[in-house]
Amino acid sequence: MQIELLLFGIVADLIGENSLKLNLNTTTSVRDFKSYLTSKYPQLKNYTTYAVAINETYANDDAMIVEHDVIALIPPVSGG
Repeated sequence: MQIELLLFGIVADLIGENSLKLNLNTTTSVRDFKSYLTSKYPQLKNYTTYAVAINETYANDDAMIVEHDVIALIPPVSGG
């Protein structure tokens, strides 16, 4: 199944892209998708504080990712 992955902030910097098209073998949970990303992009191993959104809605680790979803990795925002 194909999904689109949008990357922001430090996550985009670590991977070196703002967006990617990914082919996954099957419908997967956000938790499993995070593990997949860590194995595919080891530079994310020490950076796990990003939020995940599916089709512009924040998702918890049990949410399911299906064909043609748009996934966004959103780092924490701080400032003053």
